[in-house]
Amino acid sequence: MSTKNPTDWTIAEARKSLEAGETSALDLARAFLDRAASVEPAVHALLERTTDRALSDARAADARRAKGERGPLLGIPVVLKDIFATRGIPTTCGSRILEGFVPPYDADAVERLSRAGAVLVGKSNLDEFAMGSSTENSAFGPTANPWDTGRVAGGSSGGSAAAVAAGECLASLGTDTGGSIRLPASYCGVCGMKPTYGRVSRYGVIAYASSLDQVGPFARTVADLADVLGVIAGHDPRDSTSVPAPVPDYAAALDGRVAGLRIGVPREYFVPGMAPEVEAAVREAIERLRSLGATIVEVGLPHTKYAVATYYLVAPAEASSNLARYDGVRFGLRKAAADANLLDMYRETRDAGFGAEVKRRILLGTYALSAGYYDAFYLKAQKARTLIRDDFAKAFAECDVLATPVAPTVAFGLGEKTEDPLAMYLSDVLTISVNLAGLPALALPCGFDGAGLPIGLQLIAPAFREEAALRVGDAFQRATDWHERRPPAPGAAKGGAR
Repeated sequence: MSTKNPTDWTIAEARKSLEAGETSALDLARAFLDRAASVEPAVHALLERTTDRALSDARAADARRAKGERGPLLGIPVVLKDIFATRGIPTTCGSRILEGFVPPYDADAVERLSRAGAVLVGKSNLDEFAMGSSTENSAFGPTANPWDTGRVAGGSSGGSAAAVAAGECLASLGTDTGGSIRLPASYCGVCGMKPTYGRVSRYGVIAYASSLDQVGPFARTVADLADVLGVIAGHDPRDSTSVPAPVPDYAAALDGRVAGLRIGVPREYFVPGMAPEVEAAVREAIERLRSLGATIVEVGLPHTKYAVATYYLVAPAEASSNLARYDGVRFGLRKAAADANLLDMYRETRDAGFGAEVKRRILLGTYALSAGYYDAFYLKAQKARTLIRDDFAKAFAECDVLATPVAPTVAFGLGEKTEDPLAMYLSDVLTISVNLAGLPALALPCGFDGAGLPIGLQLIAPAFREEAALRVGDAFQRATDWHERRPPAPGAAKGGAR
């Protein structure tokens, strides 16, 4: 049996202990619930600790195992971003406007995890309606980075990444609209995967930007990501954007070899202003892949410079439409004076229920779609999006996988960018293009800066070739130990590892 604390295990280590009878799902659930109680005051990764559900799930998993059942996630503690509908459990999307909302059904990804025997230990914090890069836009307060609680965890899925890094679960789910899985994975020193658009059902996921949103997992290793993705991926007829494509055996694709693969390095992704330690760590990681037998080629993605502007027209436009349903009539918050008319009720509810960033994006999107501006802004952005997608198609004619940084810097300080929305938006400059093109991308740790803060490597693959990125990432982790490092006890130290 491993001498490590169970909250420091990987999924693979926990599964081995469960299958050997050295621990039980109930023991694991209690260990992770205790860990959450210990670290939450400093980290605030969770909006809801689902204690009763966790213990019930764990007992059910133990009963299934006693009958001889096996599975990659049977008895494994998980956390869900609080953007997934969970039957009987409050779902807030980090917003006051969903006050009191308890869904009557589960999202498809939640159903799949449940069938696999995963144990739900909590719902995680996020930027309100997934709009943000730091989880500081949550109506319920920010999530801190477990490596340094004075810094952000990234966003919008910061709670999901921080929960894995802080040992509150072994895996979590997030959503990625412009980098919302990969950025927090990089900042928190864990692994995160944005699958191809359409690979994982969005049924039961509260929408931000419907042509960009995608569900994906967080875990400590690439091999663990492959296990989770294998459970949640697949066609769902309830989601019209879900693609009826076969799901590969992701775990079987991890053969540890990259010899013969061509790895492209886009020259446009090493941007002016990038922290020198970030560039050095990513280039060293690329050289490590070369030493493992991969061929490194330089490629061009010339329309990358238009990605941020394109994204911040397309995403807010879709958000302005999606968020029109929150009007105080059917569910959630309702604010109005006794003598208010319907228009006043709408106005007061939305003013009180939405935070500043959500209001900003609704206004941006409504303006871009308004008469006289649609062609000048939204339509032109869609044309630019096509050019960005074409760039990737040309690059993948020359290589199998692209390797880039995830972000230009390590995690920045809490409050550092909240008064400068443009600076915050630029945090996603290296991740947004992937969403515009609908491609899969993986983030994994590849080093630390001098202050002991994690640095992330991004691996981008062609559409529906998640296994290509996973294979390269797994081979890198077999040859390095960055993913084995754990943050200090949250709140006890600034930076450093154990």
